[in-house]
Amino acid sequence: MTEQELIQGCIRLDRLYQKLLFDKFSGRFMTLCLRYANDQMEAEDMMQEGFIAIFNNIDKFKNEGVFEGWMSKIVVSACLKVVRKRRVDIVSEDDIHMQIMSNDPYTYDTINENDLLKLINALPTGYKIVFNMSVIEGYSHEEIASLLNIQPATSRSQLVKARKMLQQQIIQLQKIAV
Repeated sequence: MTEQELIQGCIRLDRLYQKLLFDKFSGRFMTLCLRYANDQMEAEDMMQEGFIAIFNNIDKFKNEGVFEGWMSKIVVSACLKVVRKRRVDIVSEDDIHMQIMSNDPYTYDTINENDLLKLINALPTGYKIVFNMSVIEGYSHEEIASLLNIQPATSRSQLVKARKMLQQQIIQLQKIAV
């Protein structure tokens, strides 16, 4: 079945096509939601809200760009809606002062993907959101600022701080491993 047939079936509200679309993309979108959620249940709620929005708006997809990218933006928006309900404040520059102990390139050689994802999820929420949106999702700082109702400079600052915090945590892991 082609992607266009899948889209047309969902536009017709055919439950079989909706299930096929869900089955095809739910794994990827659950991974995306887990990056924004505090736990598995919240991620499942985010994904459900995302798919509801996809199904409600699928007729608006104009075949301009990649369908999965269009859906990803909807799911990220659903994640951000849940995060906003938690009343997350983006941390200002003066709120957290960090020191980087080392920038040793060998530190990064021993960390695996699961450990890195755990470290990203342990970041303060504002850092985690901006890091995910910028580094993983590929949003520009202007897009992030617009979606989060912050200044682009705040987005850039949050990203720098998130990276520094991750570097510091990786260095600490490396020291424990040695």
